[in-house]
Amino acid sequence: MEEIVEKLKELGLNSYEAKVYLALLKKYPATGYEISKIADIPQARAYDTLKALEIQHIVTSSGEKPVTYSPIKPKDLTKRFKRKIDSTIDFLEKKLPNVKENYSEPILTINGRAKIINKVIEIINNARKNIYLEIWSQDYKYIESHLLDAYNRGLDIKIVGYDNFSSNFGTVFKNDTSRMLEHYSGERFIFMTADNEEGIFGKVEPRKNIEADALWSKNPEIVYLIKAFIARDMFLIDIEDHFPEQLRYFYGAGLKKLRDKILH
Repeated sequence: MEEIVEKLKELGLNSYEAKVYLALLKKYPATGYEISKIADIPQARAYDTLKALEIQHIVTSSGEKPVTYSPIKPKDLTKRFKRKIDSTIDFLEKKLPNVKENYSEPILTINGRAKIINKVIEIINNARKNIYLEIWSQDYKYIESHLLDAYNRGLDIKIVGYDNFSSNFGTVFKNDTSRMLEHYSGERFIFMTADNEEGIFGKVEPRKNIEADALWSKNPEIVYLIKAFIARDMFLIDIEDHFPEQLRYFYGAGLKKLRDKILH
């Protein structure tokens, strides 16, 4: 019973109001004296509380002497609270963004490899439409089952995979130059967006003696940049797959000349 009282308090009733309403559900119609005994509250507080509940149209009185009280149906009470909550949420969704002009979503830092992987899994589990991902095979194994669940939910999954990457679902763009990238940077990165609404990028395997860290945000500009980065790599990989001889002629194996030109 105490648990029900606490839940009613969460919806806006005070402790006495919750106890009086529950007492009336046990026995009605009932007098104020009877209610005070059932609810185990002082008689004076029972009458004050009944008046308050009557004003709120949660109880009704008989209008006869001795005055007796009856509660509204529990279903009617919960419907009323639901309408009130929905109305309040609708109002806040419309008004809160206007409280601060030029509001922008924060960019948060996530430290530690385990926390980064857990955040990636959380994003995957909450996604509804699509996921764009750029990841190394060593890290992919920790999130593969969650991605498969998302794929089976109907999400569009597109992945840039490094280092002998393989997946039995989604659209995969294999980056065969991963070893060269690892040589240049000495680090493994992850990039991901979901539904064009949420994104994360950072180092899941940094240089020695440096903690893994990543940036997460729902800021639309940041999410756009992460997705644009992933999409650009997909464009380049697909071009390299279809025109390997031409690219090797101009830039050498693995685009080495181009990478030397840019990264040195």
